[in-house]
Amino acid sequence: MANMVVFGGSRGLGAAFSLGVPSPGDVVWLVSRGKPDLNDHDGVRRLWIEADLSERGASELVAAAVGNAAIDVAIYNAGIWERDAFSSSYAFANVGDDETERIITINLVSAITCMRALLPNLRKSIAGKVILIGSTSGLDHASGPEVAYAASKFGLRGAAHSLRENFRGDGIAVTCLNPGNIGAIKVEGGVVSSVPHEDRRMIPPADLVEIAKCVIRLSNASCVKEIDVMAMTDRV
Repeated sequence: MANMVVFGGSRGLGAAFSLGVPSPGDVVWLVSRGKPDLNDHDGVRRLWIEADLSERGASELVAAAVGNAAIDVAIYNAGIWERDAFSSSYAFANVGDDETERIITINLVSAITCMRALLPNLRKSIAGKVILIGSTSGLDHASGPEVAYAASKFGLRGAAHSLRENFRGDGIAVTCLNPGNIGAIKVEGGVVSSVPHEDRRMIPPADLVEIAKCVIRLSNASCVKEIDVMAMTDRV
């Protein structure tokens, strides 16, 4: 049995991780503003930590909710982007300072503060795993114009590398998973399903679930530093 924390676990890829990663008997804390699906039909106990990761003190709130429990897996999936991101309507000059600060706080600052707050819990695990969900927008030579989003994801990669060195002595592996365009989340009978494999424009969320499960299953002798996952039609 394992204990997990999934940030941004109420919808999207976070919901896919919540449903697809744990096994019967596991306990999963889901951190989000909106209430996630807490169904335990699959034998997984899901607990909701209501938190706004843009607010100071969110990390302490999460740590208090988890208490003294050992945490085997922490997946930081919380992420937002500019209002008009990934569209022809995006214009850097139209992005306000408050929006920029919120994006960087949720995508980067909160990831750092939450991992620090959960470090005592991760240290109690035999083979602790941290997975930070980055983006191909944060890779070298990425061509996206979204400044705040790209900056936050570049920063998250840097944080992952430095956290790995800080956690090395505790045997906690840190992985940065950088996906490209992700397809819609489909849940059928409590199971995350893939979009048709013929559609190469989007990465099936189930593929990313399988990658996370593979990383988590590794022994404490191994550490996957970074994984870049692009849709077949992506160009980075």
